[in-house]
Amino acid sequence: MTEPTASTINTNHSHKLATLRQHIQHTIVGQSQLIERLLIGLLADGHLLLEGLPGLAKTTAVHTLANGMALKFRRIQFTPDLIPGDITGADIFLAQEGKFKFIEGPIFNEIVLADEINRAPPKVQSALLEAMQERQVSTAGVTRKLPEIFQVIATQNPLEHEGTYPLPEAQLDRFIMKIELGYPQPDDELEILKRETEKLQNGDQQSRQAVLTPTEIMAARHEVNHIFIDEMLQRYIVMLVNASRNPGSWIPEAKEWLAYGASPRATLALVRCAKAQAYLRQRDFVEPADIIDLAYDVLNHRIGLSFAARAEGITARQIIQQLIDVVPVP
Repeated sequence: MTEPTASTINTNHSHKLATLRQHIQHTIVGQSQLIERLLIGLLADGHLLLEGLPGLAKTTAVHTLANGMALKFRRIQFTPDLIPGDITGADIFLAQEGKFKFIEGPIFNEIVLADEINRAPPKVQSALLEAMQERQVSTAGVTRKLPEIFQVIATQNPLEHEGTYPLPEAQLDRFIMKIELGYPQPDDELEILKRETEKLQNGDQQSRQAVLTPTEIMAARHEVNHIFIDEMLQRYIVMLVNASRNPGSWIPEAKEWLAYGASPRATLALVRCAKAQAYLRQRDFVEPADIIDLAYDVLNHRIGLSFAARAEGITARQIIQQLIDVVPVP
């Protein structure tokens, strides 16, 4: 199939996505980058990790996104006493029938919100590994396929350490992006206050009608997959990811900053996200700005800072920005 031109990209899908964005903005004030990243994750068919302090509308944003689509949605509150079967489901013995029957867990939904994912122990976190990568669940020797549309959106608080369990690198790598949220601007916070006051006085007037259907989502993803990306930009992405593995080759003082660099999943993720962003901006080709704009969110959770970097106060953002500055852009 040839790459589509701007005229062959379905304008109806673009209109529906714009309506979905407006639907989210009706509830979420500001946070324009978060909203765009949620849409990119949806179009790129990738899982998302949202990290931010309490009260920054992480859970509300995911709820609002799910309300705007005709998809099955389920929220899982991760807690220390959760067990893997609470997520995947388990075989239950039915005495009246004299046999075991598999009862599906909440993972068998299309949009799964893993709220405060780092509050559950590693054994529970690992229950998501197969689902996120293989889109299937294996229990008691039986493998069951997950829905064709399947996305995990997880949240976590970066400051709380007591009673939490850091996500292992293998699981972090399965998130296409890690999105870090900050406090709203004063004007946005004032608007939040006004909307909340209005809601208390008049009730919630937000429409619950779905904007996108599963068929339209799959069609939009198909179009995203055929967005054109030049070979020079592909080489640029490979160089940028490779630079995270050998930072000393580009920045001599950075040789001791990273314990490990990004995996090949980062290369694939950056391509998919760049295509999705180009599609959202109604282009049928990827620009260098798409890659640069998304590089931090795709790479920040895939690189490991060394003890020396942490001791010097060096952050992942600083390292990635320096690599973007030195790796030549086509």
